[in-house]
Parts: sequence; structure tokens; C-alpha cells
Amino acid sequence: MTYRLGVDVGGTFTDLLIIDEATGRTFRDKVPSTPQDPSIAVIEGARKICSDNGIKPEQIGLFLHGTTVATNAVLEGKIARVGLLVTEGYRHTLQIARSFVPGGLAGWIIWPKPEPLAPLECTIEAPERMAADGTTVRALDEAVLRERLQALKDSESIEALTICLINAYVNDAHEIRAADIAREIFPDIPITISSAILPEMQEYERTLTTVANSAVRPTVARYVNNLAGELGKWGMTGNLSLLRSDGGLQSAKKSQEAPVNLLMSGPAGGVAGAVWVANTAGFPNILTLDMGGTSTDVALIENGAARLRRDTSVGHLTVRASSLDVKTVGAGGGSMAYVPELTKALRVGPQSAGAMPGPACYGRGGATATVTDANVVLGYLPENLLGGSFKLDREEAKRAVQKIADALGISLMDAAAGIINIVNENMFGALRLVSVQQGYDPRDFALMPFGGAGPLHGNALARLMGSWPVVVPPSPGVLCAYGDATTRIRVEHQRSFNRSITKTSDAEVSRLLNEMSDKVSGDLEQESVPRSEQTLSLEIDVRYIGQAFEVPLTAQFADFQNGTGLEKLRAAFNTEHERLFTFNLDVEHELVNIRVIALGKPAHVKPEPIAKGDGNPKAARLRDHQMWINGRSHDAAIYQRSLLRAGDIIPGPAIVCEMDSTTVILDGNVARVDAFGNILLSEQ
Repeated sequence: MTYRLGVDVGGTFTDLLIIDEATGRTFRDKVPSTPQDPSIAVIEGARKICSDNGIKPEQIGLFLHGTTVATNAVLEGKIARVGLLVTEGYRHTLQIARSFVPGGLAGWIIWPKPEPLAPLECTIEAPERMAADGTTVRALDEAVLRERLQALKDSESIEALTICLINAYVNDAHEIRAADIAREIFPDIPITISSAILPEMQEYERTLTTVANSAVRPTVARYVNNLAGELGKWGMTGNLSLLRSDGGLQSAKKSQEAPVNLLMSGPAGGVAGAVWVANTAGFPNILTLDMGGTSTDVALIENGAARLRRDTSVGHLTVRASSLDVKTVGAGGGSMAYVPELTKALRVGPQSAGAMPGPACYGRGGATATVTDANVVLGYLPENLLGGSFKLDREEAKRAVQKIADALGISLMDAAAGIINIVNENMFGALRLVSVQQGYDPRDFALMPFGGAGPLHGNALARLMGSWPVVVPPSPGVLCAYGDATTRIRVEHQRSFNRSITKTSDAEVSRLLNEMSDKVSGDLEQESVPRSEQTLSLEIDVRYIGQAFEVPLTAQFADFQNGTGLEKLRAAFNTEHERLFTFNLDVEHELVNIRVIALGKPAHVKPEPIAKGDGNPKAARLRDHQMWINGRSHDAAIYQRSLLRAGDIIPGPAIVCEMDSTTVILDGNVARVDAFGNILLSEQ
């Protein structure tokens, strides 16, 4: 018997989920995170969930892990000191960077660019030159290169080396040879070449992405090595894979070599889980809302697939690596409310109370009002959580929120409601970024809130967005681990093509696609996925000639084989460009980059149907309750989710409790339970 174990590390809790590959049955659990060393919670949680369910470590065939190690390394500045080798004349590539500046008023201010990840004093030049067509203009002078590499070693203490030579994306011969020489001089540090990380045009983006990969490579390698070692000691012999920013998986070995693909690994797990739930629940168009203790991540799922973007942003760093189009806002259950002395206007977040001391209602010494405290005061969050094992102190929550009320000169309940309204508006703005500002009408999408705090706010946000129904999946607090466990191994290969449609042909593109397909299929075979279990897909970046940006489009291999690919690509570009910008131009189209993606076999997991009820949820009703909504107190009821049955109807106002989350149903709304236990909130 073989199992998949998905693990997602959060700021407060580490979520775990096991899938039985034979039956599709799932097991879920949560353990406290260990920020000082995330691997501790991962190992302890794995041991606990396996022990509780009678599963031996050797039965775990796949260990699938979403991690924020690379993200935190960038945000906290705990990165390696990187040396950089470039072509002669290109030493200042990172310093010059791009001329883009933030905001419309940036032309009137001085904008200091972020410090380059590879310092200028650690940057040396290689005497060589490759032409744009891949021919050698100047051969690599190996003797001079050795001297300069040795001088770098003698003068600077670097922890990683990046090699990024001009036009290496077309011909990487000089990069490969330079790397061989560098390994002789730097035998103990990781060396990364740009043609292995991003074989695409645009020197700055290629250099920055490869340097970023080197900057986090030692940190990620140490973490993965330590985790793999501890799992081996535990007795697990299965494969360890980590979640990529684009929602796919890559092996532990590949993760150590190309950690730049892990920068958005954490948020990707929740979106991957939401995709699976959306498809099984019959809602292919979904807006996701992953609300935790510190922040909220939102994304858009269209036709059963999450939107991808061609870059990944973490803090001030933006690299050219595929990622799910996730927007993050500093709004979570622990976000603190305050009233600035100057403006006397209520503010919420982005500062967070964290897990320690946490919100005032946790009873751990916190005295500042948070979103969680406001939910407790309003009656949206019952005092007993996690099945009664975690009790909230409502009186402490009232005392904290009363400070806000006194500062504003309003009542306690109005202050609590104000905190909730502001945090909802913050999340509303993030949801608009992935919908309205991308040309989508949110009324055409359902809303899926998850995470520990998402279902508390889902109903209110659906009213703001007009997005119905609200789909609350079973165990929403561990949906990120579900995404880790159900996603697929992914390998991607890209090439810059740079041809106008009139100067190429379907046959030429088809020949290149065959070559690239063999490459990605071979790479996936090395990940123990036979070709018979692989699925290939195709993406092509297209633009008008003269444009500075491209529009990524999906395409079909068969269209280029039968001679219709380019014409269909032109039509698809016109449709997408008009949707994004409301107009098209009578200008020739240009193919820029081509990507072929290979996916492994999906997990064998099925939604678990629940027992059918008669529509009356009286067996799940725990007690009467009071909730403050729209300026007054309402009679409500609290229900236990594990006792609900398919077809049960719950009129609002009401609260549905479960181990890892709480769902609020407002007045004027009603919840229905579908055959698989999803709670569907809609307007009455």
C-alpha cells in the first residue's frame, strides 16, 4: 500500500494530509510550526499523522512539501554572497537594471534602486563573445579567465557563483566551459549557469534570475539535505518533492539546483488545492481567498486552471520564473488595529500580532486589538476552537477592542465592526487586482475562502464582489496541504524564438516543438515518470512587433503539425489583447518565447461523498448564539460541520464550526451542503 503525504508550513501551523493511493481516502492533521527550524514541525507532524493512522514511514511513496524557506531567505536578507561572471563590457548589468520606476509620480522623486544581489566588487568579466545567432565572435580566453577567477577567490569570500554570458541562451558552450574552469578554482561552492536556469533573451532578466537562484541556493540546499536526512532516519524511502511557484512539483535534487522556482512555493499549495476542489465541486471559475494569521493570498481560477504569470515577485525582487498569479495583502487574523495620533483614522495591518503573544483573546499576554479579537467580540468566532481544546478569552478581546473604541469615540461593537469592515476592504482590493484589473467580471466567478480565517470573511467579501456561491471546502484550514499532496511533477523547458509570424512557418515551429518535447520528456523520465504517464502542454509568448512586453498564450501541438498553429495563435492573441486592453492594432505579430511543459501522473484521489440528509440540520445544531450584524444583535445558531449531511440547509445568521476553521453565514444568506461536504453560501 502506497501513500502520498502533503505538508505545508505556515507561520502558525504546519498542515499535513495523507492520501491513500489505492482508495483515495485522506487523513488530515495540524501541528504548531517551528519558525526557528521549519523541518522540526515537518518531521514531528509526519510522525504524528502516520502514527495516529497506523501508517509506516516506508509506506510513504511520495513526500510532497510546500515551503517558504526560499521566500523567507529573500525577505529577511539571509542570502548567500554571490560572485558573478559576465561577458567583458557587461559588468554593470545588475547596477543599470531596468529603467522602470514605481508609480506615476516617480519621475518627480529620487528612487534608490535595491542593492544588487551580486555586488560589483564580486563581479568579474570573461574575455569572450557570442553573437546573437549563436556563432562565436571571440573565443573564450581560458588563461585570462583562470587568472580573474583566482583573483576573485583571493579577494572576496563568496558562497555561490553565477555565470551569465551574453547570448548564452542561444549557444551555451562558453558558459559550460567557464563553469568547468570555475569548479576547479571553487570546488566547494555551488555554480549556476544562466542557460540552465533561464535560456531566454533579455540579459538583465536572465542575469537577475540566475543570480537570485545562486543567492538562495545554499540555504535551500541545507534545508532540503537536512529534511531528507531526517526523513531517512525516520525510515521513509519514498521520493521527496517540493512545490514550485507555478503549482507543479520538482524533485529534491532539482530543488537544490534551481531553488528560484520555489520562491512562491507556500501560496501555490493553497491555489493547487482550490483547483482540485473547484473541479470536483463543479465550479470551474473561482476566486480564491487564503486568509491566515498574517496575510491573505488571492488568485483567480478560470476554466479549472489557475492563471500563471511569467515572473515571480518577493519583496523588491522580481525574477523571470513562472508562478501562479497570486496577490498578497497584509490582512490576517492577527493583523493589528490602531488609531494614528495624527489622523485619528482607524487602520488595520499590515503589522501582525503573530502566534506569540498573538491576539488578546489567546490569553498569552497580547493587549492590542486584532481582527481575531474583533470577530470574537462580534460573536463571529465562538470561544471554543479546535474541538474545544483551544479556548478564546472574550473579555480580553473586549478590553483590547475597547481601546480602539475609546480612541475613536464610538461604541465597542461599532469599533469591532469597523475593524472587520476595513480588513474586508483590504482583501476586496486584492481580489479586484486578480479579477477586475485583469479584465474579468467577478460576478462570473464563485468565491472559495480557506485557511484558518478565510471562511470567517467569505460571506462578507462575496457581497462586496458579487461572487456567488461561496464555496467552503471541507477542512479549509489544511487545503494548502491538500494542494501539495494532489499536484503533479512538472518540468518546463523554454526557448527564445524571436520570429514574426510572416517569417516563420508551422513546420519550423513544429520541428522545434518536437525537439523541446523530447527534452522535457527525458527530464521527467529522470524523475521516475515514464513517458506513458506524461502530459505535455505548450505556451507561446506573442507580441506586436515593437512592443516591450508579451502576452502568454496556450497552444496545441497538433495545430502546428497540421499547418493551422500560427493562424490560431494570431487569433488568440487578438482576442486576449482586446480583453486586456480593449483594442487591437494593425501590426504584425511576433513569437518571442516558446515553453513546453511536461506533467506527471495526477494523484489517485476522489472526493469523499458524505451521508445524505433530509435538509434539516437539527442533528448538527449545537446551541443558540448571538451575532452582531449591521448595527444590531441577531439571534443565530452554531452548527458542528462534521455532523452535517448532504442536502442540509442552514439559513443565516449562523456559524459552522470545525477543527481547523469557522464559517460565518450572514443574515439574508443561506448555506447548502453538497454531496461532498462543501458548504455553498448563496443569496436567499
